[in-house]
Order: sequence, then structure tokens, then C-alpha cells
Amino acid sequence: MRSGPFRPSKGAGVTLDISPERAGWKYLAFSLVEVDAATTHRGVAEGRETAIVTIAGSGTISVNGRDIAVQRDSVFTAVERVVYIAPGDAFAIQSDDGLTVAIGSAPATTGAETRVIETDEMRSEIRGGGSSFRQVVHTMSHPIEAERLIVYEVYIPRGTWAGWPPHRHDGVDSAPYLEETYYFKLDRPEGYVLHRNFNDGAAPEGEDVDFDEVVVAHDGELALVPMGYHTSVTSPGSNMYFLNFLAGDLLFDDRKTPPCFHSDHTWIEQDWSAGQWSLPVVSLTRS
Repeated sequence: MRSGPFRPSKGAGVTLDISPERAGWKYLAFSLVEVDAATTHRGVAEGRETAIVTIAGSGTISVNGRDIAVQRDSVFTAVERVVYIAPGDAFAIQSDDGLTVAIGSAPATTGAETRVIETDEMRSEIRGGGSSFRQVVHTMSHPIEAERLIVYEVYIPRGTWAGWPPHRHDGVDSAPYLEETYYFKLDRPEGYVLHRNFNDGAAPEGEDVDFDEVVVAHDGELALVPMGYHTSVTSPGSNMYFLNFLAGDLLFDDRKTPPCFHSDHTWIEQDWSAGQWSLPVVSLTRS
């Protein structure tokens, strides 16, 4: 399965590492890192820009002589500042009590200036309706400056779809080319996510028009979007959060370019309640 799921290992250090080579694409890298009192995670990416998103815990991210405190009890209770690191700048992550971070990176010629993106710089919006109703946090999207990287954090009520209508950004049908990762968290870990990636009538050059994969992901697992339309739904008992890193051909201000939506399904955006059933649907009484 090219789409996953990818499951982190146990213990401290890098527990999940998705390089462009492992993903089978050109730009985007993702890693999940567990830091404890006995470990320091160090990194430097020549020719790549990096964004560090706190998932849970507390600690310090040090870069360019500055110590940046981060703290997040849970992705379900708060949004936390993000540290953006320009190409070639070294960083170190330390924690006394335990810290989980997600790190995304992408090639960059100049990138932007190394900085902290505070939560009051981010935008939040409610998208969709009906059974596709979610909160989208623009954690590091345009107009927040970066060269290629884009970051979103999305909150989806239990039993609800995200990314509907299905959309694609793989360079097909005038869509932009963006690679994407989905890191899932569920507030009840016995739940699960269904994430579908599929082509429908068209595919990137050299790829299978009939490509269609459904990933069953659990709390703390990762799915990739190697191509095609995609959408996700969470089981009825678990509220869902996911973290998206994206990177591709769009540079700087062009990162605001929208994806291409599946035309068979865009009708619902005109009225999310159109055709919705009210139970019971049928009667057992003969007329």
C-alpha cells in the first residue's frame, strides 16, 4: 500500500521517518520525534526548510541562540506555536518531562527567516456542513511566509467526513502539484479512520488510472497522498484531529492555489441538507 498506514515505533528518538525516497515522491519529508530527559534531538537541513509542530508535552526548541519554549497538553485542547527553520539553520529539541513533535521539511532555495509562528497569526475557519463539518486551522499557510511548506491542523467531529468533496492536487486536470501527509489523532484510541486515495478517469503520467487505496489508520498513525482524489472519515465513537504537511511545485504566494474538486460531488456545497433523510424512511403500513 503506497498510502500506508505508517505506524510509529516505541521509545525515544525518531519513531516515524518518511523521506521523499520512502514515500516515492520528490519533495516532502515527515518525521515524528519523541524527546525525553535522556535524549536531545538535533537537526540541520541544508537546502530544506523545516516546520516543527508540537503534538504533546513540553520542552525547548533551540535555534540561532534562542530557546523557544513549547507546551501542549493535547492536540484536542490547544493549538501551539510552530517553529519555522530556514535552510541550513541547526536546531536542538530538549525536554525534561517528555515531548512529542512532528517535523516536516521540503527543498528551499532561500526559504523564509527562521522564526516562531504564534497562534494569533494563524487563521481558523469552519468548513463544510452536514456530515462533513470541520474546523480548519491554517497553521502555516499563505500569507504566513514559507517557500514550499504548508501546514494545516483539522478538527473533525466523530462520524464525520473531512475533505469532502474529494479533491486532488497531483498535477492532473489543471490541479497544482502538492505532496501531502496525514497524521491522525483520535480522542478515543479504540476508534479508527478510513482514508481513501483514488484516481477517477485520469492519473499522473505513468500512473494507474484505476489506482484506489483505502487506509485504515488508528490513533497516532500516518497516511500519505501519493496521487489522486482523497477524503477521510472517522468512526462514530471518536473525534478526529489530523495534521497536514504539504509541499510541491507551488512557491511562496502561489501556495494559496486551491486544489481541484471532484465534479461529481460538488453539488452538495450548494445545500448540505439537500436530499438528507429523516427516519423512518419507509412505512410497514399498507396504503
